[in-house]
Amino acid sequence: MRAPRRPVTLAVDIGGTGIKLMLLDASGRAASERVREKTPQPATPRAVLRTVAALAARLPGYDRVSVGFPGVVEEGVVRTATNLHPAWIGLRPSERLRGLLGKAVRVANDADVQGLGIVEGRGVELVMTLGTGVGSALFLDGRLIPNLELGHHPFRRGRTYEQQLGDRTLKRVGHRRWNRRVRRAVDLLIQTFNCRRIYLGGGNARLVTTSLPKQARVANNLAGLLGGIRLWDDADPTGRRGAR
Repeated sequence: MRAPRRPVTLAVDIGGTGIKLMLLDASGRAASERVREKTPQPATPRAVLRTVAALAARLPGYDRVSVGFPGVVEEGVVRTATNLHPAWIGLRPSERLRGLLGKAVRVANDADVQGLGIVEGRGVELVMTLGTGVGSALFLDGRLIPNLELGHHPFRRGRTYEQQLGDRTLKRVGHRRWNRRVRRAVDLLIQTFNCRRIYLGGGNARLVTTSLPKQARVANNLAGLLGGIRLWDDADPTGRRGAR
């Protein structure tokens, strides 16, 4: 097998349910199989980072690391971590991982990273991730508008998008009712943001069977990893050069 073009990026997607890693070559194409482990419970920084390090040992030969984190990350500091342990708040995961892996690390919100792997760069594009929780990322002409925590906004019946569309609710109400809610959410978000395109990503996007409006697309489930290469763009698409 031909060696991948360098630099090789180790892409990490930390979720409330699973932790996924993959190697990407210099052009952002997959250079390895995806490896995955369940997110440890409780999802403390020590437990999660040890899991990342153990998985990374199975994918040698990378030069740098990109991480999608399930919460707000401002200038490298975790501000929210709703589906992990509260001990994450105030930490700089890039520094912890740099010590564990011995490579340069950049960290951003997981929905932001997924969006970087999906968006076309034209007009208003919204990414909504459906997994343990609900994440979101908004882009204007390919430029990220940071810190859109849509999952915690009111959606219906006094409850948030995450409370109505998260994984626990999916298991409780079943696929049919959950899909009706997804369609309702998509219609509402298109009206709210007047977006040219809305993408549904995350681990549960594969379960979307409802008909969708023409503006909506179900994204590739690997986008949360493939977008990691763009955290190293010189233009810094996150708009936050400190997020590393």
